[in-house]
Amino acid sequence: MKKFEKGRRINILYNDNLDSKKVFNLLKIKLNENGFLVSEDYNSQAELNICIGGDGAFLRSVHKYNFPNIPFIGVNTGHLGFYQEILPEDIDTFIEKYMKKEYFTEKIYLIESKILIDKKIIKLLGINEIVVKGTASKVVHLEIFIDNNHLEMFSGDGIIISTPMGSTAYNFSSGGSIVYPLLKALQITPLSPISSKAYRSLPNSTVIPGNMTITVKPEFKYENSILIMNDGVENRYDNITEINLTMSKKKIYKLNFDKDMYWNNLKSKFL
Repeated sequence: MKKFEKGRRINILYNDNLDSKKVFNLLKIKLNENGFLVSEDYNSQAELNICIGGDGAFLRSVHKYNFPNIPFIGVNTGHLGFYQEILPEDIDTFIEKYMKKEYFTEKIYLIESKILIDKKIIKLLGINEIVVKGTASKVVHLEIFIDNNHLEMFSGDGIIISTPMGSTAYNFSSGGSIVYPLLKALQITPLSPISSKAYRSLPNSTVIPGNMTITVKPEFKYENSILIMNDGVENRYDNITEINLTMSKKKIYKLNFDKDMYWNNLKSKFL
């Protein structure tokens, strides 16, 4: 596994939560005592990003700093903490293992969307998912293609296109399947699909290889009723004619100190 060694500087990124600030102060002292330079503001020459907070803080940090190649590790002061591997009481153990290089680096696959508006293309990257849905909870009708093969005319609230890491987030809450993070795949999960004599939509999620392209075309009269949600952030664009979604060539990286952490997380967070 690739190790990242760019010096002895570490970025600590944290939210405004009081617990997060307390953990930051403690972590800064302990890292300084072990010879590390700590940057509270993002430094592109750092060897590691430590994100303090919950999963939302992790997602916001990655987006804010434009999906950097510097690996991430999270300290959980939030609720679920699926991305946040370290508990505040385990900081000493984390620093010891990090200095001994007792970790491996995981790739996190991203989803990329290209939104066609007239002759303009808008690109978005997502860590968990990109959602195509109607504004103001309107029903939408979407033509869905896989590598130019027509899959369905979807009718309902919308669809989630999730990454393997994102399969345990909004996708899972909406009845989608859990996909192991190292698999290169995307998943299409319907949101309240309509099944009637007039409309027929697939009721369950569909998992496709990561090298295929998902194309979504809103029915003409719905071009201005489409909302694109990127990792929970709403984006509204008028005159959308087509949305192409693929697994991005860009990746981010996350440190893992336990080869069984994913399975332990699944059990502890969801069961």
